[in-house]
Amino acid sequence: MQPGDEKIYEVLKRYWGFDEFRPVQAEIIRSVLAGRDTLALMPTGGGKSLTYQVPTLVREGLCIVVTPLIALMKDQVDRLRARRIAAVAIHSGLSPRQIDIALDNCVYGDVKFLYVAPERLASEAFRLRVVRMNVQLLAVDEAHCISQWGYDFRPSYLRIGELREKLPGVPVLALTASATQLVANDIMQRLRFDEPRILRSSFARPNLSYSVRRTDDKNAQLLRLVHNVPGSGIVYMRTREGTEQIASLLRDEGIAALSYHGGLPHAERTLRQEEWIAGKSRIMVATNAFGMGIDKPDVRFVVHYAMCDSLESYYQEAGRAGRDGARAYALLLVSSDDGDRIAKRFEQEFPPLEKVREIYEQVCSYLQVGIGDGAGASFLFNIHDFCARQHLWSGTVASALKLLQQNGYLTLTDAQENPARILFCVGRDDLYRLRVRREDLDHFIRTLLRLYNGVFTEFRPIDEGEIAVWSGYTVEHVKELLKRLWQLRVIRYIPSNRSPILYFDEQRLPGADLYISPETYRRRRDLMRERFARMAAYADNTSQCRSLVLETYFGGDAPRPCGVCDLCLEKRRAAKQNDALQEELLRRLAEEPADVRTLADRTAAPPERITGIVRRLLDEGKIAADKTGILRIIP
Repeated sequence: MQPGDEKIYEVLKRYWGFDEFRPVQAEIIRSVLAGRDTLALMPTGGGKSLTYQVPTLVREGLCIVVTPLIALMKDQVDRLRARRIAAVAIHSGLSPRQIDIALDNCVYGDVKFLYVAPERLASEAFRLRVVRMNVQLLAVDEAHCISQWGYDFRPSYLRIGELREKLPGVPVLALTASATQLVANDIMQRLRFDEPRILRSSFARPNLSYSVRRTDDKNAQLLRLVHNVPGSGIVYMRTREGTEQIASLLRDEGIAALSYHGGLPHAERTLRQEEWIAGKSRIMVATNAFGMGIDKPDVRFVVHYAMCDSLESYYQEAGRAGRDGARAYALLLVSSDDGDRIAKRFEQEFPPLEKVREIYEQVCSYLQVGIGDGAGASFLFNIHDFCARQHLWSGTVASALKLLQQNGYLTLTDAQENPARILFCVGRDDLYRLRVRREDLDHFIRTLLRLYNGVFTEFRPIDEGEIAVWSGYTVEHVKELLKRLWQLRVIRYIPSNRSPILYFDEQRLPGADLYISPETYRRRRDLMRERFARMAAYADNTSQCRSLVLETYFGGDAPRPCGVCDLCLEKRRAAKQNDALQEELLRRLAEEPADVRTLADRTAAPPERITGIVRRLLDEGKIAADKTGILRIIP
């Protein structure tokens, strides 16, 4: 503890019950409290949130946290509120009225943390109120998204630089788990740092044993690990069908296993996750949709049934094992045809520009957005339903949408809880001429029109609870009336659900006018290829410590071999065997001088190992050879 640290340790103990910070956390907090712009490179699960939460609680005012991950946003708000810390989140899952209330509470209330998606920074409601807030810190999560040199570049992040102009004197804390030096420099420039300042946390996980198994019988290797390592685990698959198949295989072996993927209903996914966290099911077999917000420290193993797209993804997913500090295992299974499969996936996930234009037009038609329309509009978008109807592979569509996003045409959010939405199908004049025979429907329509503007031009989020209060009906009756108006074709009604939202940043253009920057396309393709290549090199590596490879990739400072990965353990076993063989050779030479061929004939070890040890003993001066090649121990 340094002088002046009393308050930050007091906050840490009071709200989180900890006595000490993790390495670098305290240094980052001190930097922020000193008013310095800071870029913090910290691994996922490394305690990033504390680096902006603690300094905010030490002082008056609030912290704005910009993050694209709505699921994480909600999880953080829930955790803060559980500690009786006032926090709110602004995202597309809220009605306009709820957003107004939340922003007003940030201006006039005691809110300490405002979580906001980058797309919301441009809204008039946010811009008008942010200048009246007592902001003491701006935290930017997933900060690599602001860099055009990064794979996940998002144009909406560029608005953060504009936000800084409205908040003079407020320091920024940029947080990321993956940034090369080129990306790090770009982050600091685009966030308008007063001077470069990077603080790095170690990416080492000394309790996590990384292994790669090359096999054409992945099921056998998986079952071998499951039977030999007790405790809970995660098995990551590439496809939904794969999760179902492997979960079934494990259950046939008498192992409690569940599958998890984006095609399951939200309630079912939540139930399965809760059962696994509670220990009612031992293994979760999942796509990469599983993992966000998981707080289960005693995961003993994570198995990747197939290679990830990048080392960033692999490190993050494998790192969900052993967060309690006890020994845990991260196993990557690689088969002989994985290389061809990855090459094919690369081509599928990187469609030619003509295919991107075609998908853009198909998406617009699917959402019924006409040419010249859609600017600023948002739509629920089920990518899997879209792909099924258009007979497209989801990887191709996801990559096309990413390119469209990076060129400023649209933005696709992650899956989130979405409010009910309505759009009146009849004009206002026609609505008044309509004679609705039921009095409750007439009163209900008037209530809707008083509460919500713009319902004749686009889908508007509504709050059934708010409507119930103003109409005097129960929430159940409100839902019944909405369905009745839907059946009468007075409104189009989308009940509350869980789905991604697609924003149109620009109006729909004719396909021929759609411009995808060749530079953006080429950069994204090259970055994807490089990430694939780094992942493949990690799997092919047979000599260098796996933890050291990962730490070096993430810019670690003088990383050391971990001693617990499969390659380190193999070296230790080989060293022990060599020591034993050396003792045997010295004993034989002590009994009788001999040449190398004779030693090899009398010893069970491979000749090349014997030759290597003899050469080392000669170099160390422990033995000597005469002109005839006879070896003797030097006294």
